[in-house]
Amino acid sequence: MIDIAPAGETLETCAGVLQEVFGYDAFRGPQAEIVAHVSEGGDALVLMPTGGGKSLCYQVPAIVRERAGRGLTVVVSPLIALMHDQVGALLEAGVAAAFLNSSLSLDEAQQVEKQMLRGEITLLYAAPERLTTPRFLALLDSLHERGRLSLFAIDEAHCVSQWGHDFRPEYRGLVVLHERFAGVPRVALTATADDLTRADIIERLQLQEARTFISSFDRPNIRYTIVEKTDGTQQLLRFIRDEHSHSQGHDAGIVYCQSRKRVEEVAGLLRDAGFNALPYHAGLEPALRQNHQDRFLREEGLIMVATIAFGMGIDKPDVRFVAHLDMPKNIEGYYQETGRAGRDGEAANAWMTYGLQDVVNQRRMIDESPAADEFKQVLRGKLDALLTLAEGSDCRRVRLLGYFGEASEPCGNCDNCLKPPELIDATEAARKILSCIYRVQQASGTAFGAGHIMDILRGKQTEKMAQYAHHKLSTFGIGDDWSETQWRALLRQLIAREAVQVDAAHFNTLHLAEGARDILKGGAQVWMKQASEKPARSRNKGSSRSAAKDVAPDGQPLSLAERECLDALKAWRAEVAREHNLPAFVIFHDATLRALAAQQPRTMADLDGIAGIGQKKREAYGAEVLRVVSAFG
Repeated sequence: MIDIAPAGETLETCAGVLQEVFGYDAFRGPQAEIVAHVSEGGDALVLMPTGGGKSLCYQVPAIVRERAGRGLTVVVSPLIALMHDQVGALLEAGVAAAFLNSSLSLDEAQQVEKQMLRGEITLLYAAPERLTTPRFLALLDSLHERGRLSLFAIDEAHCVSQWGHDFRPEYRGLVVLHERFAGVPRVALTATADDLTRADIIERLQLQEARTFISSFDRPNIRYTIVEKTDGTQQLLRFIRDEHSHSQGHDAGIVYCQSRKRVEEVAGLLRDAGFNALPYHAGLEPALRQNHQDRFLREEGLIMVATIAFGMGIDKPDVRFVAHLDMPKNIEGYYQETGRAGRDGEAANAWMTYGLQDVVNQRRMIDESPAADEFKQVLRGKLDALLTLAEGSDCRRVRLLGYFGEASEPCGNCDNCLKPPELIDATEAARKILSCIYRVQQASGTAFGAGHIMDILRGKQTEKMAQYAHHKLSTFGIGDDWSETQWRALLRQLIAREAVQVDAAHFNTLHLAEGARDILKGGAQVWMKQASEKPARSRNKGSSRSAAKDVAPDGQPLSLAERECLDALKAWRAEVAREHNLPAFVIFHDATLRALAAQQPRTMADLDGIAGIGQKKREAYGAEVLRVVSAFG
């Protein structure tokens, strides 16, 4: 058996694989240190943002270790779509890869198993529930006994944690990898995990001796915009129309909704408005759901309207926007979902609209869940953190990164930075609503919801008002100078700072919380931003979207002839992708095509050094690429 080389030589070997197989000259960020550590047999926990290159952190070591005689790398992946795309991309790059999942027939699965035992596969993708079956473990035992089990890569590792945003019980069984194959290194990877989730991953997977690598969570190419929900779907339509005005309708996007019914309604509304939109949720027939996902990966300009059932493992690099029509459950989920935009590094938008009812609905779901009180308290804290992000008037990115323990400076590329909101002193109004909540409960012996409290403040005569004689309260009509929208915005602010609590178990009634004391006694001020939904505009790095697609890797604009060459290369790529039944980006990324259009290579040697063209792709497609480019010389 060949030994892995010392550290310096290992890194040199890894860099050689990166260039030869994947066509890239250098690693990004902490990738170099990670791949060297894992290639040498070290365990690792890797936290790296979506689009940061997590896959290379196990694919490069897998190739290095296989070439050194160490055998098979098993990649644990929760999604069939991700397995198909990653295996397709690896085969295109000349790497022996395969998957085992329910999409294979019995004969096909047995053929993969035979290849696996014969040592003909470098990377094998499998779902966690398959990996822990007696049959699969027996296959791994056979490889392990012969010294041919090289590495375990556990992707989407946050799924093992009950504190994560996408807990999957089957991930808990992966502890068997440490217990049964103690000498085989493991690398666990995720894009999102706060301190609590990280600690849980380490404990559940027994990675106490593993090195932890934490990349910056910053995605500077994404512009974060959060607006108050007024007319919901009409706001979404205005946002998407603005997006498509920059791209002549070619932008792909994802719209997240909370319920299946809402998904269907919004997808229909977008289609009626002339957009190419499809629904995706767990209630669709599996074949139809798969068809919609395949179309999203392969078609330009398609908008997927989905529940959170859609997205994890979606590698489409050119998603230009992610919109949330309802507020997610926590910052981890929000970050993971928005991170599906702009994986190619180009400018993208993350847009969210939210309102008081979103907060109430999320709290009700937490309170009505069968979970233990301790668990519910953690979930409430995570929801409060997201609400604080939404209500904040300072830089979105500073708050978002701060949640993950990363310090940063104001970004200049979020809605609050581009157009700082006007703040008003709402302390007196806050005292009015807090006093009203207190006096209503004191007078009636029971609590009421937000709608009735606002009716009292605004002096509205209603049937309920007469029934409980609340028009006689001292707080009746003292807030008639404010609109209901303003009162709702203030109430969200008070919920965010834990001055008001919503009792979801009792008809969403309002109660004073600990934070009310200082406000009522004059020890704390309340500042509130004036709502404005006019989109922020700037000429900075995240704004010129259409121009970003027409520039070479060096930042220089493409000429007319070069843009025509780019269009021809895209048309050729689309044809190849259809023939291979793969998404176009698996053949070549847009950045590679722009480099080809700008550099106008004339010989096979000219293709060397163009990012994204490894040895196998140069052999497979080099002549055709040169043929297409030659027409524009």
